[in-house]
Amino acid sequence: MRNGQKVAVIAGVFVVVAAGAGFGAYSMLGDDGPGTQNAAATSDDTPDDGAAPPSEAEVLEVSGDFLDAWAAGDAAGAAALTDDAAAAEEALASLAEGAAVTDLTLSAGTPEGESVPFSVAASIGYEDLPVREWSYDSELTVVRDAASGEIVVDWEPSVLHPGLDEGLRIETGPGDGLPPVTVLDAEGGELTAAAHPTLAHVLEDIAGRFAAHAGGSPAVVTRIADAEGGTVEELLELAEPVPGEVPTTIVPAIQAAAEAAVADKDRAAVVAVQPSTGAIQGLANAPADGFDTALQGSYAPGSTFKIVTAGLLIDEGLASAGAKHPCPKYFEHGGWQFQNLDKFEIKDGTFADSFAASCNTAFISQAPELSDEALGDYARDVFGLGLTWSVGVATLDGAVPTQSLAQMAASLIGQGGVRMNPMTMASVSATVKSGTFRQPYLVPAGIGGRELATATGPSAATAEELRSLMHRTAVGGTAAEAMSGLDGDIGAKTGSAEVDGQDKPNAWFTGYRNDLAVAAVVPDSGHGGSNAGPVVAQVLAAAP
Repeated sequence: MRNGQKVAVIAGVFVVVAAGAGFGAYSMLGDDGPGTQNAAATSDDTPDDGAAPPSEAEVLEVSGDFLDAWAAGDAAGAAALTDDAAAAEEALASLAEGAAVTDLTLSAGTPEGESVPFSVAASIGYEDLPVREWSYDSELTVVRDAASGEIVVDWEPSVLHPGLDEGLRIETGPGDGLPPVTVLDAEGGELTAAAHPTLAHVLEDIAGRFAAHAGGSPAVVTRIADAEGGTVEELLELAEPVPGEVPTTIVPAIQAAAEAAVADKDRAAVVAVQPSTGAIQGLANAPADGFDTALQGSYAPGSTFKIVTAGLLIDEGLASAGAKHPCPKYFEHGGWQFQNLDKFEIKDGTFADSFAASCNTAFISQAPELSDEALGDYARDVFGLGLTWSVGVATLDGAVPTQSLAQMAASLIGQGGVRMNPMTMASVSATVKSGTFRQPYLVPAGIGGRELATATGPSAATAEELRSLMHRTAVGGTAAEAMSGLDGDIGAKTGSAEVDGQDKPNAWFTGYRNDLAVAAVVPDSGHGGSNAGPVVAQVLAAAP
């Protein structure tokens, strides 16, 4: 019997206990009663044939010595009893080092031929976490080594754990999943998909993008990992994940108003932006589980885009609110004949009259005076449209491509290749209201070290003139019906964007009231003032 071991007979079972240092203990539970292991050591029945399989006594002896050395923490000694000492030693040692096993007890079952089942009872102590108990069953096979003729354990990774294979390892530490994230509204309350189905995609996006910056931690687990560190199987959870927190700019009252405003629509989207900060305070889509039109939609914005074109014309000296401005029934450019709704015209009117009535030809008549690049450059440099925005979630940030001839003329009234969504058009109104472009954002820029896009914004004089045009439209133009009843500082613009193959145009509306700017689109519904206007007005009514 080896030094440092104690031998006892307990209920007719021979027991070997590893004493002192090491993992713990190994128990050999054989059917032959006391003295079995010792009998194996003095057996004279070893076959003469060097290729013969191991005897029952040899199976008991070698498996016992292997398990005993392993339990005592002697990885090298246990590995020497296998047919692949290098691989076995590395694997056995890793259980203590990589898996943080501090104590180990191995209990063998009854051999079945050359196979010996055994159970493992381990203690895992990882950093300052409470020690956890872990147990599982495994099996080893005793063979005669073909090269040396010695009786050894046939080493396979599955001896260490039945879930192991080549290239896999057991380790204890943080799981490879991202920490959970709790997304908060602007008042510190939790935003959930259950309470706000329309925000489900946004909350998922935020959790994925900012989990590493939210202050949370993943679960601590004992797991089987592959060569790249990915989890193959989780074996034991030592500590639950700790959620991090990511604040957003969603204001509960504004969000509730946005959701209510589109609740009775088959298809609609709305976004509310605070002009003084750029904070997105509410957004909603109908259907709630459909595509995120509010932030990622790509629609021609129709006449709502005349706000941007008006700024360009004013800055180019081609229009002024109080100056006379043509609004004929028709205007031809690039081989296309453009007209107004119901072919109306304004005789001897001002630019303010044309803006309030949403006269198409008043804008298209200036196409010959503009370069092909003028509108796109102005939209980008002044209103930030087409730049890359860092909102905190996936967005489409507007597109005003350079076009020529008829398509360039159509772009001036928000058709052609111009593509927007409620977020970008709410930003247009917000920029006019504040006189400064502030990129809309949903997650504060300080989280994740993001930089917000910048643009010059309109000059003070142009911003003031645009506000006067939008106010006139809100109180006496095409937006007046929807905006009626709203007090405070208000401005608005309607839009109806024609789409090939649709019976009705896409209805658009954008406006502001005090420190809130809102835009909405209701596809395939008709006039912007009567279809999208009430959506915007309902949200604006929730503003302080």
